[in-house]
Amino acid sequence: MIAYIDSSVLLRVVLAQPNALPEWRSIQHGVSSRLILTESLRTLDRLRVRARFTDLEIARRRATLLEIVERLELVDIDETVLQRAAQPMPTELGTLDAIHLASALLWSAAMRTELTLATHDVALAVAARAHGLRVAGTVAASGYVGEETAPTYAHRRAATQRAGPASGSQRKASPARRRRQAG
Repeated sequence: MIAYIDSSVLLRVVLAQPNALPEWRSIQHGVSSRLILTESLRTLDRLRVRARFTDLEIARRRATLLEIVERLELVDIDETVLQRAAQPMPTELGTLDAIHLASALLWSAAMRTELTLATHDVALAVAARAHGLRVAGTVAASGYVGEETAPTYAHRRAATQRAGPASGSQRKASPARRRRQAG
């Protein structure tokens, strides 16, 4: 399988999370945007702080991440990609996901090759399907979109469970929120 891999798929593999992409080992050729490296490294850095991963854990996971990214064919974020990402989309999509989708669509068209978009992000999966791409890795691949599967939420849950109540996910209520709760 030739697959466009977004950061949600890469991070579940690197972090050895449950529900990692079942088709991961059948990907013969992986493609992604250069954006994947920045997104993934930023997530690891947030986990270091919020989930209190040890330096050794982060170093091992970072090395694994870099090794996998090295094997991917990376699409540059050039003017063509940015212009395509800025175009109206058939579904609601954030900026980074629009860059991923534009990269996948442009690569597929340039190579005249069918591409499966591998993602655990529901919004990206829905938009990819609307553009005619096959999708792997999310409930949206089967047509059902009823729950959020993006890894950021899984990371937050895992970080909270791992770090306990002293984690950064426990925020103090703002003065306005405290007034609403009191009144």
